[in-house]
Amino acid sequence: MADQHDRGHDHEHTHGHTHGEAGHHHAPTDFGIAFAVGVTLNTAYVVAEAFYGFTAHSVALLADAGHNLGDVAGLLAAWLAAWMSKRQPSGQYTYGLRRSSILAALMNAIVLLVVTGGIAWEAVRRLFAPEPAGGLVIVIVSLAGVVVNGITALMFMSGRKGDLNIRGAFMHMAADASLALGVAVAGGVIMLTGWLWVDPVVSLVISIVIVIGTWSLLRDSVSLALDGVPRNVDHEAVGGYLRSLPGVTEVHDLHIWAMSTTETALTAHLVRPGAPLDDALLAGVCAELKKRFAIHHATLQVEDGGQDQPCELAPTAVV
Repeated sequence: MADQHDRGHDHEHTHGHTHGEAGHHHAPTDFGIAFAVGVTLNTAYVVAEAFYGFTAHSVALLADAGHNLGDVAGLLAAWLAAWMSKRQPSGQYTYGLRRSSILAALMNAIVLLVVTGGIAWEAVRRLFAPEPAGGLVIVIVSLAGVVVNGITALMFMSGRKGDLNIRGAFMHMAADASLALGVAVAGGVIMLTGWLWVDPVVSLVISIVIVIGTWSLLRDSVSLALDGVPRNVDHEAVGGYLRSLPGVTEVHDLHIWAMSTTETALTAHLVRPGAPLDDALLAGVCAELKKRFAIHHATLQVEDGGQDQPCELAPTAVV
């Protein structure tokens, strides 16, 4: 026991900062072309919708043009965030501007819910005070909206599972395509039957579906903004893996959070009594964290665990 205590006394705390090659060079799939095409198509559609709204004296089309203008702003914000997240770290922003993609996803979720709430409110109002709706022009313009928003959504579909920012853009466009399709179908039914209640009922149903789908986007983006553990990472499994490392007797101050919508970071203190600094072990741990848990940026602090210099964070954060 004395021998072990002496080794613990002489052994300095060592810090293993290992990030791995992928941690520095990992980059999300580039959706620049998708954003450019989506912004261009949706801007052209807003102009056309506003024009036909004026010529057809349709308040509904003019209102939807304003809504789609908000969609263009949302796409631009997501595009800007995707670009900013690739900026190199600086003295002030030591992780770069990766977190901007999380903020863009959160903004998209909030805007989508607010806009959908406005549509639902208008639908309820029209249930109690039906107004003339439909018309061939409205049906045709709405179908054009289905095409424009549908094409834009399809361009983002492949990235919706791996990047919350892209998922926000995808859901926004998919929701708009659904709304436009609902307006077109309702307009056609009204033209054939004269049932004015069809338009608000269809709008309400679609609004409920959009809110259900958007809730997960809002929940995940809020969680990441608050440094929550990403849903695809099992905190307990990570802690168990680190505790199973050779010579490790304790793991504490373990933190896992999202640096962006595509990159995850980790910090942890590993207690290895009497063990020397082992760069090969640390490099292997980081490679395994990336492979098993998709953690690309890991910082590990190795401690001896001696009683003469206890870690201030150890007693309250043991995992």
